[in-house]
This record gives sequence, structure tokens and C-alpha cells, in this order.
Amino acid sequence: MHITLLQSSLYWHDPVANRATLEEHIFNLPAPTDLIVLPEMFTTGFTMDAANVAEPMNLTTFRWLKQMAAQTGAVVTGSYVVREAGNFFNRLVWMQPDGQYDTYDKRHLFRMAGEDGIYTAGTRRIIKEWKGFRICPLICYDLRFPVWSRNTNGKSQDFDYDLLLYVANWPAARRNAWNTLLQARAIENLSYVAGVNRVGVDGNNHPYTGDSALIDFKGDVLFRHSDTEIVHQQTLSLDELRSFREKFPANLDADTFTLSL
Repeated sequence: MHITLLQSSLYWHDPVANRATLEEHIFNLPAPTDLIVLPEMFTTGFTMDAANVAEPMNLTTFRWLKQMAAQTGAVVTGSYVVREAGNFFNRLVWMQPDGQYDTYDKRHLFRMAGEDGIYTAGTRRIIKEWKGFRICPLICYDLRFPVWSRNTNGKSQDFDYDLLLYVANWPAARRNAWNTLLQARAIENLSYVAGVNRVGVDGNNHPYTGDSALIDFKGDVLFRHSDTEIVHQQTLSLDELRSFREKFPANLDADTFTLSL
């Protein structure tokens, strides 16, 4: 599968400018791709001003994602602020080229910024099948919680996913945690992990160093880039992943658990 990571700076609370910038990057991709990954809250930056920036589903940004997916023939995914039934969600949209889509609402809301007091937490993960891969997309702070990210529940031959995906606005002050945990999630879940973060400075003067990365199922860093905007494309091998899982079936010694929501 060909994956594209789009690490960009974001204009504060300016969806028009952000969509235009990201669209230019997408239209200038150096090669065809199967999956395009955008950062968390890619239309606004990480904001608690949900009342002024939220969009209903099926309007401007949703339609933009649909257009980008149709024109590139790739899945396009990232999160933005959505208003639905009187609630606000940090919502990832998984948009396929045929217009079929799914959504994931961020489960772990970042209380240190007050996100938990403004947004409604999600209650379910999604696993999407695409180009032979099973993919689990999550959002930023979810990275700190290994149970929610867990690939299997107990001694199982089966895996939930082959690629664990995190879209983020992860600040520079905690970049070591970002880099470390991406590798940890790959190792413990015997899975590829992709993390897409932003760069630049947001409206609250928080700097971001990006550090968007691709990690393989052994925890080895296939790609990482810091500080500047970049569009990175890479091919992931399902055969190599399956071969490693057969040779190193650590999942068969996993602990069972019950998840309480």
C-alpha cells in the first residue's frame, strides 16, 4: 500500500486557507497514492473555540474531503471540528474515493487544555480495510493509552489491524513522548504505525516540531521528519508484516482484558 503523510503548518481558525494549502499539496503529489493522511483539526489548528469554528457534517470540509478522495483515487483522512445534535466532536473522517465514509470521534480528550469540557468523547474504534490492509485511525492524545490502541485482546492468532494511524497536533514540549510512544505502539502491537503531526506555531503560541513518522512492526523508524512542512510517500509491505508475525508471534502470549467505557 502506498501511504502519503502530509505534515503542514496550519492557519489559525482559517478553514479556507488551510483547505487551499492542503489541496495544493495534494494536487502536486509526486506519485499516485492509496492513502493521504492529514493532521488533527486540519482546518483550524487545535482549538477550544468549537462554537465559532465547528461545521455540521456533510457541508464544506466534508465535501472537500469527498472531492479530494475522488480526484486522487485515494482515501483521505484527518480530523476537524464537527457540530452534531448540539455536541462538538473532534472527528476524524475516513473518506474513500467512491464517496463511502466512516467517522471516528476522539476517545481521549486532552483535559490539560480543557478539551474534555468542550468536546464529546467517542465510544468506538473503527477498523477500515483498504488495499489489503486493515487500518485503525486514532487521534493525538489516544497515543498515550495502550489499551485503546491494543491490536488483539489476549492469546489470538488474529489481529485487528495492520496499520495503526495517529493524526495529531502534538506540541514541541512533549515531542519525546510522541516519538517514544509511536515506536512503543508499533512494537507491542506487531503493526506498522504512522503518526502525522503539524508544524509551526498556533494561535496560543504553542510551537510544533512535526516529527511525523512511519514505524515498522519491529519498532524501526522508516521515516521521521521535523520542523518543516513535508509531503512524504512510502510503500508498506503486507507480506513483510505477515512474515514477521509468523516468526515472532508475541501476540500468543498477550494478556486478556475487559475494556470499560
